[in-house]
Parts: sequence; structure tokens; C-alpha cells
Amino acid sequence: MPHDHLRVLAHPLRLRILSLLTGTALSAAEAARELGETQANVSYHIRRLHDAGLLEVAEEVHIRGGRAKRYRHQPESGQRLTTRAPDEEKLLTKAIANELLRRADSRADRRPASLTDAELWVDPELWARLLKKATALSEELHAAARPPRTPGTVRVSASVALFELAADEHG
Repeated sequence: MPHDHLRVLAHPLRLRILSLLTGTALSAAEAARELGETQANVSYHIRRLHDAGLLEVAEEVHIRGGRAKRYRHQPESGQRLTTRAPDEEKLLTKAIANELLRRADSRADRRPASLTDAELWVDPELWARLLKKATALSEELHAAARPPRTPGTVRVSASVALFELAADEHG
């Protein structure tokens, strides 16, 4: 995989496309309508995500005499990006943080939520156990994703960033 494949995730629209295409397969035109973006813009970003191996063609359909590809994101495809350069990982972390800020503006008032921020020291065995739980939570959320506005569903935001910190000058 070329060195810059993770950089494809640094664009905020690409993170939104991946989230959208986790719950359903859509064409570029369908995704553009859902995201309120132009078809040309979404099509460009979908191509970049597909080239990076983060989207797969789920089906090809006939639409108005032409053919359209519908793409889908398989969350486990991101596991291929786990051996990344530190600078690329920082880009991804910043993109996720910016996406969280964008979503926070759409947070439903007076609805249950869980917000946590912590920088602390814990036992290594506990840390390993919590990382497994967070991974399982992420997998369950992705597996439960449904198409936008499916009756009986709620739109949610989930951003999880758990990582061990480097020792500081005192540690």
C-alpha cells in the first residue's frame, strides 16, 4: 500500500462518506444528495477512498439508461492501515477531532450522551482489557449501522480515540 493511503482519511468529507457508506451501499449521486454536496465532489472523494481500499463496489445498477456503481465501506478495511507513519496517524487524529467538533453542532438537546476526556495512569492489564472493550463497541456500532433515516433508528455520533501516551520528561 503506498505511503500516503492513510492521508486519504485526513479530509473531513471522506470521513463522512465512510460513515455514510457503512450503513448502506450508495452511488456517488445518492451519497451527494444525502451529504448536501455536489456529485462531482463526492465522486472524486469516493474514487480516492476506493483506490485506498476503504470502499468496495457493492453493486452496479442501471439508472436512466446508464450504469452507476454503489459503494460500501467495510470497517475492517481500516485494519490494513494500522501500520502507519506517525505523521499520518496525527493527520487522522486531527481529522477525527475536527469531525467531532462538526457533529457537536448537531447534538440533540437533552438526550442521553456519554462524554469522557481523560489523561491518566492505569494498570497495563486494565488498559488492555479496556482497549478490547472499546474495539468490541466500535465493531458492534459499525455492524448495527443502517441506511440514513431508516424508520425506528436514531442518528448518532461515535468517536473513540484510546491510545497510550509517550512518557513525559518525568516518566
